[in-house]
Amino acid sequence: MGETIRIAGADGFEFTAYHEPAFTPRKGGVVILQEIFGIDRHVRADVERWAKMGYEAIAPALFDRRQRDFHAEHDEAGIAAGIAHARATPFDQALGDIAAARDFLKTRGEKVCVVGYCYGGSLTWLAACRLEGLAAASSYYGSLVKQFAGEAPRCPTIVHLGRTDPGIHADEVAAAVGAANPGVPVYIYEGAGHGFNNQSPERYNAEAADLARHRTLELFDEA
Repeated sequence: MGETIRIAGADGFEFTAYHEPAFTPRKGGVVILQEIFGIDRHVRADVERWAKMGYEAIAPALFDRRQRDFHAEHDEAGIAAGIAHARATPFDQALGDIAAARDFLKTRGEKVCVVGYCYGGSLTWLAACRLEGLAAASSYYGSLVKQFAGEAPRCPTIVHLGRTDPGIHADEVAAAVGAANPGVPVYIYEGAGHGFNNQSPERYNAEAADLARHRTLELFDEA
């Protein structure tokens, strides 16, 4: 059963996080990084999925300093609110909270991985490049991966992109990552758009989501 807990960031601020222990014998920990919509039902469902796959899972609420318990619908107002929170949240601040979530999990076992979606996909790439102590990272459709493709991940990392994503040119991201980090696999899913792992009817692509999750689980299990 999932629960909301509090974790102290590097600056002493206590942010909330949705947490669930592993359902099966624990393989390790995973930090799950949200989309711009906050810790909504889709993030909570993903936490539960990872717990069922043997990972103690935690999703830090990265917008808590601006608005406690923020979660938004996938409509015009929700998108605008989420973008505003994301733009007003410094990368170093978000990475500090991700590091605090990592440290929380490390008290229970050494291996900690990170996976993130949309906004969280960009932060996953940055966490892999800038934070120590992560075993593996899986970035889903992060719009800033291309911008920061020149940074080198410090742990095994993979990237997932939807071919029909209107906001991210998948081939350009793959080329940028490949030029700077040729050892990082970039998977492009034909027929899948932005947010294909999110089970909202307008975005979900079951075939792409299942394959990306299989690849991510394999990466994490081998880390």
